[in-house]
Amino acid sequence: MPQWALTTLNVLTFLAMAAGLLGSLIPFVPGPFIIWMAALIYGLLNGFGVLGGWMFGLITVFMIAGSLADNLLMGAGAKKSGASWLGLGLAFLAGIIGTLLLPPFGGLIAAPLAIYAYEVYRQGNHQAALGTLKGMITGWGLSFAVRFGIGLLMIFFWLIWAL
Repeated sequence: MPQWALTTLNVLTFLAMAAGLLGSLIPFVPGPFIIWMAALIYGLLNGFGVLGGWMFGLITVFMIAGSLADNLLMGAGAKKSGASWLGLGLAFLAGIIGTLLLPPFGGLIAAPLAIYAYEVYRQGNHQAALGTLKGMITGWGLSFAVRFGIGLLMIFFWLIWAL
């Protein structure tokens, strides 16, 4: 690959990864997956080699961990605050539907509204439902920190591979 093409590929890959990292700021945006996809395309276009294979393997493990952390931490925060499993499922479903219908922020609005509305219905108590909502939001904050840190590690491993 000519040097200008490799430089262009490196810059475009880094920009895609930076977009994925920024996507980690928004719940339901698969930031780690975007970073992983950029690394995959980089490997397919430039070749993996031995080092690239190991780095891509690590990037893949971190992508899976980052994707799971998002839902697990949000759900754990809400569950700890009294949410039901059905309420969590409805919030997850509402988040996906909201994101598809009104990207990128529809899910941010739909998921909390869904869990709040269901918990008010289930518990018959506005304060308890607010507590559940606060737990979910706390879980979002923690999941953001985890996904952002994982995204930084993924980019670091790609930099080792690319440079």
